[in-house]
Amino acid sequence: MNRFAVVLAAGQGTRMKSKLYKVLHPVCGKPMVEHVVDQLEKLKLENIVTVVGHGAEKVRDQLGAQVEYVLQEEQLGTAHAVMQTQDALSDKDGVTLVVCGDTPLITSETMDSLLSYHEEQGAKATILTAKADNPFGYGRIIRDENGSVQRIVEQKDANESEQQVTEINTGTYCFDNKTLFETLQLVKNENAQGEYYLPDVVEILQKQGEVVGAYQTADFDETMGVNDRVALSKAEIAMKKRINEKHMRNGVTLIDPNQTYISPEAVIGQDTIIYPGSTISGKTIIGNEAHIGPNSEIKDSIVGDMSVVKQSVIHDSEVGNAVNIGPYAHVRPSSQIGDDVKIGNFVEVKKAVMGQGSKASHLSYVGDAEIGKNVNLGCGSITVNYDGKNKYLTKVEDGAFIGCNVNLIAPVTVGKGATVAAGSTITDNVPEQALSIARSRQTNKEDYASKMKDK
Repeated sequence: MNRFAVVLAAGQGTRMKSKLYKVLHPVCGKPMVEHVVDQLEKLKLENIVTVVGHGAEKVRDQLGAQVEYVLQEEQLGTAHAVMQTQDALSDKDGVTLVVCGDTPLITSETMDSLLSYHEEQGAKATILTAKADNPFGYGRIIRDENGSVQRIVEQKDANESEQQVTEINTGTYCFDNKTLFETLQLVKNENAQGEYYLPDVVEILQKQGEVVGAYQTADFDETMGVNDRVALSKAEIAMKKRINEKHMRNGVTLIDPNQTYISPEAVIGQDTIIYPGSTISGKTIIGNEAHIGPNSEIKDSIVGDMSVVKQSVIHDSEVGNAVNIGPYAHVRPSSQIGDDVKIGNFVEVKKAVMGQGSKASHLSYVGDAEIGKNVNLGCGSITVNYDGKNKYLTKVEDGAFIGCNVNLIAPVTVGKGATVAAGSTITDNVPEQALSIARSRQTNKEDYASKMKDK
């Protein structure tokens, strides 16, 4: 059977009190609506249609070609939102899943189970429900003595007995597709808000004697809708817990999961240890037996096996195996750090290659540079790459030794095996195996200090 999905993502989200469109607020570093779409993509659906309104262009920019888009110019309720997909879906045979773009915790497994249950029951509509410890504010699922769904009662309309019901409507549904669009034509907006509500489709189908099912998920957190910053923080905590537990079950040690932040896309190898205060974001890949943290930040980068990153930052870069970084180092974008490299405290690397076995142990800046193998960059060595208008390349070839407090004025090349004396400012290329000294001679003025005191 063909399967389709509609993502409701048109609401402004006024309770968020933010300039940022509601469904673009991130949970564990990824916008809420992108979490939903990524899970839908795992289901191999025929179409995913996203209903956008406020901030439509920003949603398109975020999701790109992952989905189709329709515009809900006026926000007149959830049924009205689904109606906007009529041209894209109404003539198709199959089942349509309707899910909200502000439910970032919902999983493909739950949605697949909902669809399968719907198809097995031969239902025209099926509601995803959950048990809530505190159901206040949610629509209640009222069943008859046979367990069949009778109706959905909203909080404001529920009597005392109905308010005791803990099975709630999550706002996620699936429908026979053609039946959905036929029934939407019958939905009225005779309510205080003057809006067209999707649950009314369920009520109409019940009155017509159609089969309406309810599939209850075991995990209430999955169904959490985010309408304000409080709910956003709860979703963040729940998502973080889910991600961290997955990594721990896969053989990663998290010393303090409550103080460790890992993106949904991150891949981490076995026997790696993550220390507290560390943030691993974007599409980061970390190998086996690495040590990360405490208090390290790695984003969209690759870190090899057995590498150590202490109290340091790595962005958009590649780090090899058995590398030592930190404490307090900064590896900026487009850097490639080879195996067995050491980048020590207060070293900054930017758009540079560091060859195997090379070292910058402390207090250095390595920018726009190609550093060969087994090079030593002494304390305070700097590649002077910028003249105020353009950036230039520094090359230090294999086996070179750069003394402390050396300025390499780019563009410049230090040849293989060459040595640059401490305190030098190098403006010309240094030949292989040469010793380069570029500093003024020392002059001592005898008894100068005592003469100054006598004055």
